[in-house]
Amino acid sequence: MSFKNLIFEKDGSVGIIRINRPEVRNVFNWETWMEFEEALKQLHQDSELRVGVITGTGDEAFIAGADLHMLKVRTPEMAVEASKKANQILLFMESMDEVMIAAINGWALGGGCEIAMACDLRIASEKAKIGQTEVRVGIMPGYGGNVRLMRLIGPGRAKEMIYTGKILNAEEAERVGLVNRIVPHERLMEETMALAREIAKGPASIHIAKQAMFQISKLPFLEALEKDSELYGDVYKTEDFKEGVNAFLEKRKPNFRNQ
Repeated sequence: MSFKNLIFEKDGSVGIIRINRPEVRNVFNWETWMEFEEALKQLHQDSELRVGVITGTGDEAFIAGADLHMLKVRTPEMAVEASKKANQILLFMESMDEVMIAAINGWALGGGCEIAMACDLRIASEKAKIGQTEVRVGIMPGYGGNVRLMRLIGPGRAKEMIYTGKILNAEEAERVGLVNRIVPHERLMEETMALAREIAKGPASIHIAKQAMFQISKLPFLEALEKDSELYGDVYKTEDFKEGVNAFLEKRKPNFRNQ
């Protein structure tokens, strides 16, 4: 499938989704959401791909939120349906085996912040600006931002950001735990791809670990431990487990095959 609003490409075992609307700071209209969903499905269905990277085209924006022309005509009923569909898409991304990395190259506002938070890892350019700015136009986060932001940085900081529409620079975002690391702007994709390739070379247990963290995050403590134990057992069914142990005992580098 060809895309109008994004670019989907492969680099070895890494799939790259580039939101390609730089003339409007890569804001999401509904057509872009539907293309984004399709790109995620293609990434997930490609057996060669083990890691995904999401970024924005241009030097100004990752995703600067939603297209306000789209929001202007929404009824309350349309807003509920849009929220449910976007949540479905982001939950699918969180549940995918493939590790997803957001390479935040500029403005990540509103829905852009929500998409970044649904990724497993967030690497920020030193020029990144991140925020849930919906209150500035009279709404609130609608695609999981109220939930994920509290879980990532704690209720107090999340509430301040959401109630005020505060935008964090890269240093502030790293300090509160909203991004994993900051890199020089011109090296953002180089550093992100290096991390992606490192993860892609790893064993099948990485995908099981992602599944474990996704599933146990929805459970009470004791149930989470029980589920974690079950998934831990799945690791021992993999060929990569055998290869990893044997390689260590034989004092050689393991050759993982994601099996």
